[in-house]
Amino acid sequence: MTTSSRKRWPRFRFLAEKLEERLVVPTPRLALVAAGSALVVGAGYAAGFGPAAFAVVNALLLGASVLDLSLLPRRKALKVIRSLPRQADIGMPFEVMLTVDAPASRLEGMKLEAVDEVPQVFQVTGAAGMKTIGQGREASLRYTAAGLERGIHAFDRIRLRYSGRLGLWSKQMTIRTGQSISIYPDLSAVRGILASAQRDLMLEGRRVYKRERSGSEFHAIREYVPDDDPRLINWRASARSRSLMTNVFRPERGKVVTILLDCGRMMGVELEGRTKLDASLEAALALAAVALKQGDKVAVLAFSSKVKVYVPPGAGLAHLQMITEAVFDLRSEFVEASYSMALQHLLRVQKKRGLTVLFSDLDKDMFEDQLLPLLLRVRRQHHMLLLGMRDDVLHGWAHTATATRREAYIKSLAHKFTMDRRAFAARMAASGIDVVDVPVGELAWTAVNRYLDVKADDLL
Repeated sequence: MTTSSRKRWPRFRFLAEKLEERLVVPTPRLALVAAGSALVVGAGYAAGFGPAAFAVVNALLLGASVLDLSLLPRRKALKVIRSLPRQADIGMPFEVMLTVDAPASRLEGMKLEAVDEVPQVFQVTGAAGMKTIGQGREASLRYTAAGLERGIHAFDRIRLRYSGRLGLWSKQMTIRTGQSISIYPDLSAVRGILASAQRDLMLEGRRVYKRERSGSEFHAIREYVPDDDPRLINWRASARSRSLMTNVFRPERGKVVTILLDCGRMMGVELEGRTKLDASLEAALALAAVALKQGDKVAVLAFSSKVKVYVPPGAGLAHLQMITEAVFDLRSEFVEASYSMALQHLLRVQKKRGLTVLFSDLDKDMFEDQLLPLLLRVRRQHHMLLLGMRDDVLHGWAHTATATRREAYIKSLAHKFTMDRRAFAARMAASGIDVVDVPVGELAWTAVNRYLDVKADDLL
C-alpha cells in the first residue's frame, strides 16, 4: 500500500462501514417477482402491447417497493440488546439472547435475521443466520456458545437485517455493543470443595480428607472412644461429666500457603486437550479453596521471565475471589521461566514460614545448578513442594513393546526423558524438597492431598 493510498484508506473504510450500516438490499422474493414481471412484459410484447405492459408492471413494482419500505420501521426506532453472562467457565456452554425492541412501532409479521460476531475461540451452536418472525413490539433470538480459551473476550458487533410483510426489501444495520465476557478456568472442583462439609472434602469424585489427625492447636473436648490416645484424656472434664473425655487437637491455622505458577513457554504445551497452565490454574484454585477453608492464608505468585501477578496473603472466601480475578486470564509466554527471579521475589515478600507449592513443567534443564543454593535457602525458610505434570504419551512410549527400529528408537528416547525426570526428582528429594510428578488428571487431587498431609504432620 502506497503512502497516498494509505492516507485515502480511512475515508474508503468509513464509507464502506456507513454503507454496511445503512444499506437497503433486495430480497429473493423481489427477484422472483421481477422474474415473473419480465415474463408478463415478454407476453405483452408478443401480444402487441409491450410498452403498456412494461409501464404498468414497473409502476406496480415501484409502488409495492415504496409501500414496503414505508412500512418498515426506521433504524433509530429499533433497539437491539445482547444478554450474556458476565463470566463463564472454560468449555461450559452458556446461552446468548439477542432482543430486538421497537418501542415506537410494531414488529408484527416482520422477518428478522441477525448475525452475531462471536470471537473465534468460542464454539457456537446456531449463531449464523438466526431468523425469527416478530410478534408485538419485541422479538428475540438465541444461540449457545462455549469459550475454549481463558481470558476476556469482546462481543461487539451485531448485524441485523429485517424485512416487512411484503418482503421485497430489507434494511440492515450494525450495532456496536462493546460487551465482553470473562472466561474462567474450570471452577467445578472449587465449587464442590466450598459446598462440601469440613470433614468430607470431595474433589473429582474422591474424598481428599481421608482421616482426622492431631495437630498442635486445641480444638474441642469430646467423649473418649477406644483407640484414642490416653495421654489426651481431660481429667477435669471427665470428673465433671462422670465419663471419660478427651481433648481434640487440630493442625494450627493461619499458616501461609504460597502458590507459584510457572507461565513460561513449556506451560503452553497441551496435555489431554488443555494446556499445562490451564491444568495448573485449576489445581491451584482448588488448593487455594481448601487452604482457605482450613483457615490458612493463601498468596499467589505467577511468573515467566518477570513477575506477572502477585497476590499477597489473605484469608476468607473473598480472598479466593480476588485470586481468581487476578489469575484467570494468565497466558503462557514464549520465554524461559526465571525461577531464580521468582524465588528471590518470594524471599523478599514472604518472611513468615509456610508452605510453598510450585506448579511447573519440572524440566531439569530449567533448574540450573546455580539455582540449587537458592532452592535450599527457600527450603530452610519454607516447606517446599514441586508439582509437575507427567506426559502420559511419553510415559506410554517408555513402557510399550517394540516391533520395529523406529519404535525402539522412540522408546529409548522416551525412557531417557522419563529417567531424567526421575533423577531430578530424586536429587530434589535428597535436598529435602518434595517433588511429585503426576498425570494432568490427578494434579488437583494430589496437590490438595499433599497439603493436607503437610498440615496433619504439623510440618509448618
